[in-house]
Amino acid sequence: MKKLEGKTAIITGSGRGIGRALALKLASEGASVVVNDLDEEPAAETVNAILAAGGKAVACVGSVTDPAFADRFVKTAVDNFGGIEIIVNNAGYTWDGVVQKMSDEQFDAMMEVHVKAPFRIFRAAADTIKELYKGDQAAGREIVRKVVNISSMSGTNGNAGQINYSSAKSALVGMTKTMSKEWGRYKVAVNCVAFGFIETRLTKSMDDPASKLKIGDQEIQAGVPDMAINMLPMMVPLGRAGTPEEAAGAIYLFCIPESDYVSGQVLLCGGGINT
Repeated sequence: MKKLEGKTAIITGSGRGIGRALALKLASEGASVVVNDLDEEPAAETVNAILAAGGKAVACVGSVTDPAFADRFVKTAVDNFGGIEIIVNNAGYTWDGVVQKMSDEQFDAMMEVHVKAPFRIFRAAADTIKELYKGDQAAGREIVRKVVNISSMSGTNGNAGQINYSSAKSALVGMTKTMSKEWGRYKVAVNCVAFGFIETRLTKSMDDPASKLKIGDQEIQAGVPDMAINMLPMMVPLGRAGTPEEAAGAIYLFCIPESDYVSGQVLLCGGGINT
C-alpha cells in the first residue's frame, strides 16, 4: 500500500519548482492533490501530469494573497476529496534590496505572501480540521494530519539584501511552533523546512530572463548574481545546489506516517550549510 493512500494534500505554489515536484511526489504515493499556482497554465500542467500517471488532482488557481483565496482553497479540497490531511504552505518569491533602498511596498509584499497567506490558510482550515478530528474520534480511528511550512535559511540565519524575505521566513518559524501547540490537540503535526540554495527560477542567474517575475502588475527581478552561483561549490559542503526533487523529498519526510510524532521542528535542507 502506498504511504499516503486516501489522504488529501493542498499545496500552494505547486505549478512550478519545488511545489510541483512535491505535488508529483505526494500523488505518486497515493495522495489526492489540490494544485495551486498564480497562473492557470502551470497549474493545469501539473494536474495533467498527475492524472496521466494515474493519480488524482484538481487545480485551484489564484494568488494566495487574495483575501478570498484561503477559503476557496480549503473548499476545493473538501468538495472534491472530502477532507484535508496535508497542508503545505509553499508559495512565495523574493524581492531583494538593501535596507536603505527598500520601499514599504517591497517589505509588505513579502509579509503578505509568506506570512499573512499561510495565516489565512490556517484560519480557513481550522473548522474543517476540528470537525475531521471529531469524526475520527467518533469512529475510533487516529489520523495524524500534517502541516509543512516552507521557510528559508535566509529566515533561520539571515541574508544580506533580504531583510524583507528573511523577516517573513523567520516569522514562519514562529508560526510553525505556535500552530504545533494550537493544533496538537487535533492530532496535527506542524513542521517547517528551511531551504538553502535550490535550483528554481528564484535562484537562476539575474541575467536569465526566467528570473524576472510577473506578480500582478509588478515585474520583479528575482535571481542571484553569477558570483554567488560560481561560489556554490565552495559554500555548500555537498558541493552543489539542490534539485527541486531533493527539496520535495525533505518536505515529504514530514508528510509520511513515520514522522507522526515529530512536531514543532525546523529541518534545514541546504546540502550541509548550517550558518
